[in-house]
Amino acid sequence: MRFYFEEIEVASSGRFDTIDVTGKVEGVVRRSGIVNGVVLLYVPHTTAALIVNEAEEGLLEDFIEFFRELTRPGYPWRHNRIDNNAHAHLASALLGPSLLLPVREGGLVRGTWQSIIFLEFDGPRRRRIIVEVFGD
Repeated sequence: MRFYFEEIEVASSGRFDTIDVTGKVEGVVRRSGIVNGVVLLYVPHTTAALIVNEAEEGLLEDFIEFFRELTRPGYPWRHNRIDNNAHAHLASALLGPSLLLPVREGGLVRGTWQSIIFLEFDGPRRRRIIVEVFGD
């Protein structure tokens, strides 16, 4: 079994943002030279997350609105006494910081409409996504 490690950097443009990172992840998988295995994606941040879903513009805006309504920025959450981003921690905790996807024949295995979406809840910021590909 072989392992390949790389970091991707993304820059969000607003407090809430969605960024399609599918192409970047596919590039890492190709560079890894691993034909069959898995790719682990990990966001080392407590106010951002990753999902697999459709990257249609309206749906991406719906995700932002959904998490904005669900986590209520500006609500008097206790954590807001420290840095006013409790909503971001709550949204990130609901989704989680990682994904594990299959790799077959040197590429990502995903459905027709599936993309890898980075979700920002406390931007704008520069963020890292850890990508580790392992297999044969």
